[in-house]
Amino acid sequence: MRIVIHDYAGHPFQVQLSRYLAGLGHDVLHIYSSSISGTPQGALTRQPGDPAGFEAHGISLGYTIDKTKFFQVYFQDDVKHAALAVEQVERFQPDVVMAANTPLRINAALQEHCRRHNAKFVFWVQDLFGEAAKRILAGKWGGMGSFAGAYMQAFEHRLLKKSDAIVLIAEAFRGHIPKVSCPVEVIENWAPLEEMPLRDRVNPWGAKHGLAETRNFIYSGTLGMKHNPDLLVGVAKAFQEVSDVRMVVISQGKGMEYLTAAKAEMGLGNLVLLPFQDFADLPDVMATADVLVAILEPDAGVFSVPSKVLSYLCAGRGILLAVPPENLAARIVAENGAGMVVPPTDVPAFVAAAREMLAGDLSGYGSAARAYAERTFDIDAIAARFLDVFSRAGVRV
Repeated sequence: MRIVIHDYAGHPFQVQLSRYLAGLGHDVLHIYSSSISGTPQGALTRQPGDPAGFEAHGISLGYTIDKTKFFQVYFQDDVKHAALAVEQVERFQPDVVMAANTPLRINAALQEHCRRHNAKFVFWVQDLFGEAAKRILAGKWGGMGSFAGAYMQAFEHRLLKKSDAIVLIAEAFRGHIPKVSCPVEVIENWAPLEEMPLRDRVNPWGAKHGLAETRNFIYSGTLGMKHNPDLLVGVAKAFQEVSDVRMVVISQGKGMEYLTAAKAEMGLGNLVLLPFQDFADLPDVMATADVLVAILEPDAGVFSVPSKVLSYLCAGRGILLAVPPENLAARIVAENGAGMVVPPTDVPAFVAAAREMLAGDLSGYGSAARAYAERTFDIDAIAARFLDVFSRAGVRV
């Protein structure tokens, strides 16, 4: 079978699936955007030992996309990416295309190409773009934002109805998609367990950055202003007089600019700011943490699970999570005893939770997190379920 997986974001677990399917003897083209920033990506180039049938292709527009410019993204960037992605699909001639984390205009172009060339299209729903647009754009542009949001939601519903199969990341999604005639399967997200092995607390990466002998809170991932970076400032301030505690932030973009200014203004020597690290170093990065920190913006979708939270679960470290309480990530962490969860707007509660975790026994949180990952992130079983989806979509597997 010839398979295209179009994962716009380039997350680690989607490319793991592509490699695994290629290892089963399928020909797999993995397409992603190489023009986005602020999103940690997986191992998207060929690695030693990769299956012969695995190919990865980054779509470059020749510049970095500015996600804050809605009209430019929708009317220019997405159109350019769609044309280049369709070129790759045309070259590869797949039996099935599965798209995840993909803007709607790009999805529409891929779906139309599949229809014209007798290939199947699987919509892998990571979040509801239309619903998010309707919520975020409401009240903007003199009332036109609500119209634009409603249009995006209707657009998404049309694409879902025209798909040959749909994959949802949570059962609760079913109530938020239109009635469709195609198969709908729920497959929860995961992290590539074998790429996140347990490492020693003292390791070369931690020693290189002066973190081998300190107690460390580590945040790694996208950080915009909407993620409330004051939460991280609050932790640094709370432990400013504790000589062996560090608040480490690994990111880039507006949130990091804000933290750089706050560090200088408040003299926060314990606030360690680093750029994104190589994917190969992530196991050591996470092992260096005593507590791993994640933040989800207050208006995030109920079912959105940041990929970093899934990676954190593999690391065997306690997780301090600031997310809306109804979010799926909050339920995973809380129900499995993998850490503590507070609202993303409550700095005092976040700081109090940080103090409580660091003062307590962290090993229980870490063991629970790793146990959940080992129980849930079985790529053999996960890949078999995707192959079943392709079969139900009408592909000869």
